[in-house]
Amino acid sequence: MRNTALVIVDLQNDYFPAGKWPLVGIEQAAENAASVLGHCREEALPVVHVRHEFPSDEAPFFVPGSEGASIHPSMAPNESANETVILKNNVNAFLGTSLHEHLQEQGVERLVITGAMSHMCIDAATRAASDLGYAVTVLQDACATHDQEFNGETVPASQVHAAFMAGLAFAYAEVIDTAAWLKQQG
Repeated sequence: MRNTALVIVDLQNDYFPAGKWPLVGIEQAAENAASVLGHCREEALPVVHVRHEFPSDEAPFFVPGSEGASIHPSMAPNESANETVILKNNVNAFLGTSLHEHLQEQGVERLVITGAMSHMCIDAATRAASDLGYAVTVLQDACATHDQEFNGETVPASQVHAAFMAGLAFAYAEVIDTAAWLKQQG
């Protein structure tokens, strides 16, 4: 377990109800992620907070320097515990960042991933982590997304989430819920 790190992806203010891009189920996902964060802090496991900012002030959300781009207070990094914040400008948390190097320096081999959005940044980070050789666990109920539209049809967030979790579980990660993961940690 000591070679395990928690990666919290984009749990930022704009995804919450008062933000510019609120997600379905974000408050419950954040509550679940907070319980995992608490466990990892108790066990002194490495924690990485990934924070997204778009490179333009004209972005629909996560505008550079905005309150919406700030990490949600429920996930606030603990600086005294040396929790790391990685700033990204792409969907993939590994692309153009020091995330992989940071994890390698700490001897991390296993990642537990939580955050948002299931169909974008969680999917991209999980696939990239697996491709880089990490054993990955995605805590599906600590992730959230929103409805999507394709060919004039609205796909409910629950179906978007389920489809992406099924795809990740097929070949990229163990996909389980928070309670099951915490129980495994004994």
